[in-house]
Amino acid sequence: MEKVKFTAMKDGDREDYEFLTAHEIDYAAKTGERLLQALVALDESLSGYQVTRLGHSLQSATRAWRDGADIDWVVSALLHDIGDIYAPYNHDEYAAAILRPYVREQCTWVIEKHGDFQRLYYAHHLGGDRNVREKFRGHPYFEDCAEFCERWDQSSFDPHYDHESIAFFRGMVDEVFARKAYDPAVIRAGERVPLVDPERAAERTGK
Repeated sequence: MEKVKFTAMKDGDREDYEFLTAHEIDYAAKTGERLLQALVALDESLSGYQVTRLGHSLQSATRAWRDGADIDWVVSALLHDIGDIYAPYNHDEYAAAILRPYVREQCTWVIEKHGDFQRLYYAHHLGGDRNVREKFRGHPYFEDCAEFCERWDQSSFDPHYDHESIAFFRGMVDEVFARKAYDPAVIRAGERVPLVDPERAAERTGK
């Protein structure tokens, strides 16, 4: 069987859908690789900054890794702006939707809301509300998102920062997207993990 028999979904049978499920599992297993390819395309996206969006993404992930962050945080930092190409006005929601089945709920929430939290740094210059993040005040992950933006996002536009390469993060991305989607042991709803682990950071950086 090379293709399903039906031309309308309601006409499919068990054989058809078992065939498709096998194909979907195989396709999903390559998600990490496709995301890394999309990350490279960020080099050709929004311009005007002193670094490309790819450079910004690599800086953010490198800062996370050097801070001793766990793999969920590092991969989330790497992919937090992956939506810039296809969803420029809701890139944060786009990235969160990609990450949601594979990382901790805490990380997904932070990525989904980071656009609003980033407004603190620039919105007032454009006549906007820099404190729009305050609508989330009291949420369990509020401080995590504030720290994500301060430590890893807003600071990662430095052309002189020595960041790691895509190849450095490849294994981490592959590991995350090889997980079983929506596994409660991965999602860990309600759990908070610090962004910074000083002991692990010292091991990684030798400082």
